Amino acid sequence: MPNITQVLNDHIRRLTRREINVRTRSARRLTSVHRRDLAALEKALGFLEGQERRRVAERPVPPKVEGIRFRADGLKSYRARLQLSAKDFGKLVGVAGLTIYSWESGKSKPRKAQVAKLAAVRGLGKREALKRLELMGGSDGAPGRRRRIKAWKRKRGR
Repeated sequence: MPNITQVLNDHIRRLTRREINVRTRSARRLTSVHRRDLAALEKALGFLEGQERRRVAERPVPPKVEGIRFRADGLKSYRARLQLSAKDFGKLVGVAGLTIYSWESGKSKPRKAQVAKLAAVRGLGKREALKRLELMGGSDGAPGRRRRIKAWKRKRGR
């Protein structure tokens, strides 16, 4: 003969489980709906960011390349004013960082199309250049910013 205490405990557990399932069913449904909505929003955000990256990558090229001059020391001082590495500046222009160093040192000169791209980038301020780099998937900007962004993402659970 089973112990009455054990029978009552089993019955209470069974009823409790059933009650918990009934009360949490709506919360589980809402959670799945929220997760689905969040996934759709993240997908849309990725699509929009991709569109923005493509728009930024298609920089307008000045129509008159003939009147533009290239000076190595001017490029070096402009890059220093923006406080960008040669690699990041190269991403803005569409060339490698070593190419930027070669141009700055006078070892080589950019072609006409590259001079036009340099002229298009020349009008950017520091903030606009950093924004373009972020949209292009380049540098995270000022030193320490990458750490702040990672900490923010960790805090948000991403």
